Amino acid sequence: MKGYIKLLGLDTVWNILKYVFSFLAVMVIGSVLILWQGENPVTAMTYILEGSFGSIRNFGNTLRWITPCILTGIAATVAFKSGVMNLGIEGQLYFGAYAAALFGFYVHLPRFLHVPSCLLAAGIAGMAFALIPALMKLFFNVNEMITTLMLNYIAVLLTEYFTYIVMGISAAGDSLALSTPPIQDTARLTNLVVKTNASTGFVIAVTLVVIIFMVYRYTIVGYELKQVGENRRFSKVGGVNVTWTFLAIFLLSGFLAGLCGSIEVQGTYGKFTASFSNNLGWDGIMIAMIGNTNPLTVLVVAIVWGILKAGSLHMERMCDVNRLTVLLIQALFVLFITVDYRTLFNYFKRKGAIE
Repeated sequence: MKGYIKLLGLDTVWNILKYVFSFLAVMVIGSVLILWQGENPVTAMTYILEGSFGSIRNFGNTLRWITPCILTGIAATVAFKSGVMNLGIEGQLYFGAYAAALFGFYVHLPRFLHVPSCLLAAGIAGMAFALIPALMKLFFNVNEMITTLMLNYIAVLLTEYFTYIVMGISAAGDSLALSTPPIQDTARLTNLVVKTNASTGFVIAVTLVVIIFMVYRYTIVGYELKQVGENRRFSKVGGVNVTWTFLAIFLLSGFLAGLCGSIEVQGTYGKFTASFSNNLGWDGIMIAMIGNTNPLTVLVVAIVWGILKAGSLHMERMCDVNRLTVLLIQALFVLFITVDYRTLFNYFKRKGAIE
């Protein structure tokens, strides 16, 4: 056993144990919750897998849910890996979606230009919204966790209000049914699976993960980004422009979040709809935390997350288990992952509770 620990490294062993314990803990708690609702946990899991992979159509819908999970997860990863607590993924996603919807409707271009132009417009909108908390942090030292968190609500309400203006209707109407006009067909992403919302957005998302992994792993820029997150004072002494690097991190994270909003519009809804997100930004934050801000691990976690999102809808239709049970299990998994078990183990060892 000691030989394996030495080979893998003590930190790696503790990480493995953390994930194993967290997985087993949420499985036990999840099983209890499902039994409490009068259903068999195995049956519920079978329905989740059936809803995710039971048919070509189900598989396509699963790809549809995996795509935003990857993009929001990698947007949060870029920020967290470099020490920037960007909790505003949701708001940046909304502004990106709104920009893509306007660009897709009002601008007329050939398809080969219209699709990337909408994506670029959305990314820039996400960057612009991320610039606000970044500047507040740099010039006024306002905690970015607070500003990004508050700006999420502002983004949702502002885009809703702007949609009222575009539609030219009173703000007293039903906001849940409020949406912009459909985007042009030339702005729509190519469909991957017939009769589903799976689009080439999935290919874009996976490609971005690979690119970001390569940047962090093999480039000087990636090294500097990581160093700023690990030790800003050391980075400054080493010649890194910490201010501009911090700003670049924030803007890149916002760009990726805006891109996710665009893909939701161009690949799924075909327009901007008020309150469309279903907490995709928060999903990305949890995915990044579970994946320990490693792009490839985040990709795997995002795929599992998307499978659970797609399958839980089918599970709720087929049995008496509420799909919110899956959300609770996901949140508990994040909670268990964030616990520092090594410190906890050493504490009990000092107290004599562990030999």
